[in-house]
Amino acid sequence: MSTFSVINPATSEIAGEAPDCTRAELDAMVAAARGAQPGWAALPVDERRKYLHAIADVIDANVAELARLVTLEQGKPESVATEEVAGLSYWLRETAKLDLPVTVNQDDDERRSVTEHVPMGVVAAITPWNYPLGQLSFKLGPALLAGNTVIVKPSTFTPLSSLRLGELLRDVLPAGVVTVVTGGDDLGPWVSRHPGIDKISFTGSTRTGRDVMAGAGASLSRVTLELGGNDAAIVLPDVDVDEVAGKLFWAAFSNAGQICLATKRLYLHTDVYDRIAARLVELAGKTKLGPVSNHRQYDTVIDLLRDCRDNGYDILTGGPAEGLFVRPILIGNPPEDARIVQEEQFGPILPLLKFDDVEDAIQRANAVEYGLGASVWSADPDAALAVARRLEAGTVWVNEVMHLSPLVPFGGLKQSGIGVESGVAGLLEFTERRTITVKR
Repeated sequence: MSTFSVINPATSEIAGEAPDCTRAELDAMVAAARGAQPGWAALPVDERRKYLHAIADVIDANVAELARLVTLEQGKPESVATEEVAGLSYWLRETAKLDLPVTVNQDDDERRSVTEHVPMGVVAAITPWNYPLGQLSFKLGPALLAGNTVIVKPSTFTPLSSLRLGELLRDVLPAGVVTVVTGGDDLGPWVSRHPGIDKISFTGSTRTGRDVMAGAGASLSRVTLELGGNDAAIVLPDVDVDEVAGKLFWAAFSNAGQICLATKRLYLHTDVYDRIAARLVELAGKTKLGPVSNHRQYDTVIDLLRDCRDNGYDILTGGPAEGLFVRPILIGNPPEDARIVQEEQFGPILPLLKFDDVEDAIQRANAVEYGLGASVWSADPDAALAVARRLEAGTVWVNEVMHLSPLVPFGGLKQSGIGVESGVAGLLEFTERRTITVKR
């Protein structure tokens, strides 16, 4: 079997080798998943719940090993990687509490009509490199609970932790219920176009999401797409600067800014702009982030920084360090049409933008193609809520950011996605509706 190398972004050394799947091998995996699916779907839903708990037990027993692999291939600190792995276990247990609803449409002397939710078949879970196991939280448990079998296709940059998880699940699940497939650039299109795959749950860039959707169209495979974001945070003039500065910093720079829901545009009212900017510069100067996860994304960040320099924007602090490490970069009040404002940077570089009028801030926040998340910060929650209700994003937080729950639907508007994940609504994304009518 041929393999490809996985690079440790912290050292640029080879972290390991992963199998480079052929088309024939993918076909065999899909066939195995299709063969296992009817038996899996036939299990009572309470039995499938028990399996979700069994998967969580295995993850809990191997948190340290899985976290080390996440750190090795993705670059985040091991403490953060441990939280990611533990989060997958937690999400599985919480997902197991969900129920598939049954709707009684009619029940009288003439007929009984019931709509229920049935599995789709084989689900491809395509995950990104920023949270290689964390992103499985939104896909693995719901797909399995609904009665589907799952083929996990991790990013080429971060396949090692998913492969190890697949190995650990061999003794937990029936054969063919969960399969992990890895490969080069051809594998993604093969998966999205495969006629034996009934549903694709994809997390990644908007550009790649369009390709996935086009590929799925050939066989009308269903899709859930969680795509890019350019999340705005609007900070009103009444905030306590000392209280919010640190929260705003980590809203942008957690995981070196490599989070779809990270704050990527920070709109600061003129009355607090200078004070918050100074605090953010101070925090940036004494914070060391993990590396940008791969050379391609590093080049994106550096290209945006270069564009800022070429256009004479005010670079308040930060820049390239050693290897793929980047010191947190803050750009002072660039114009609204600047690339750093309009494009998703997905890395440790953040524009700070002034506003005098909240109406102007709302309009500017909405004037992008993305609509994933947003946040509003104020000492007056009611005033913040009034702003939040006017922001064009699938999730808007007040006085916090990036809080997600297994029981709450999450998804994007506009070019940030199709469908939702988590909660009952997310569970139903892995089902089809079937109505059965009995004439009395």
